[in-house]
Amino acid sequence: MTDVNDAQLDALVSAAVDGIECDGLSVGRTQDGFRFETPGNAHVGLSEPELRSVAADAPWFVSNWYHWDCIDRADTERAFLRWLEGAEERSVTERYEALTGDGIDASWGQLRIDIARGDDRSRRYTVRHEADGDIAPKELDVLTDPFDARELVKHDDRGQYRPLKTAPTLPTGWAFVDLDGPALAEAVEYVYPATIANWYLERQGDLDVNHWRETMERQSGIYGVIQTWDRGEGHEHVDWVAETCCDDSQCLKRREWEYDDETDLAVDGGDGAFPCREPCSLVVTAARKWTKLEGERTQTYEFELTPSEKEQIESIIDAVADGETEDIREADIYEGANRYRARFLRAKRFDDEGRLCGVPTDENAE
Repeated sequence: MTDVNDAQLDALVSAAVDGIECDGLSVGRTQDGFRFETPGNAHVGLSEPELRSVAADAPWFVSNWYHWDCIDRADTERAFLRWLEGAEERSVTERYEALTGDGIDASWGQLRIDIARGDDRSRRYTVRHEADGDIAPKELDVLTDPFDARELVKHDDRGQYRPLKTAPTLPTGWAFVDLDGPALAEAVEYVYPATIANWYLERQGDLDVNHWRETMERQSGIYGVIQTWDRGEGHEHVDWVAETCCDDSQCLKRREWEYDDETDLAVDGGDGAFPCREPCSLVVTAARKWTKLEGERTQTYEFELTPSEKEQIESIIDAVADGETEDIREADIYEGANRYRARFLRAKRFDDEGRLCGVPTDENAE
């Protein structure tokens, strides 16, 4: 099977009248005949049969042009697929050698996307979790309908519900195979909603970013209380929120919103491929709770702890905050957040009412 068919050659001849410019391929029509150029080769004064002949001798360039410029697809999808393939960084020859060999792979969040050429020479895409990259797709749960991704991403590998679709907790063990471009974009959309669109808008300079202050000013009802939480020099309360929810360990988006147009946050926005244009619903919900908690007056408590016990409490908080408690083995007694270490600390330092060192929380409590 050749790379160029009659339909592609017909399209090339027709488009040559207005001119073609695509990834090093340049085709046009002059008074002296047709012109056909690829890197390092130029043919001028061609008749139509001669144009068809030289085009057939440069099949990858013609096939590449036809794939990107003659197939009807949204600008967003086209840009995304070209980015996955590295079309702006790799030459046509480099890409087609890879596509006809081992293929090209790219990452999008926790997704590994493999690109190859099918029997009909069109691009075919395989999508799986990046952690399953060394496992053959046929050894995973094979899927072909992008709609199945809606259920697939609801729970993590532990069976826990995933309230944030861009959290780095995507389940493993599955593969979408033999997808075309539109099906790939649809599958990615189900896994990471709106990420392709926002990525594209950012590339075009059209991403509409809503910063913290303007987002919170829109809140009403039970969330209106967040508007009162605007205290502290440098707005460090918003830094705490961003550090808590928007770190790369918690969300794969790259935070582009700041406190407002003129005030950046002290916390880094992350390294994700796709941008976060405004505080999400999880951040807003969490901020409402923290607003109420931060409204409490501070009190001074006195506890008697050994240095090791103080460090153990710090280890427990770190392990819970980083979601590492399930990784700590019961036999690893040296870990501060080990379950038996924690139970021993509770047995030693909690009273019968569950109070640390018997100290009441309420300053007025007996």
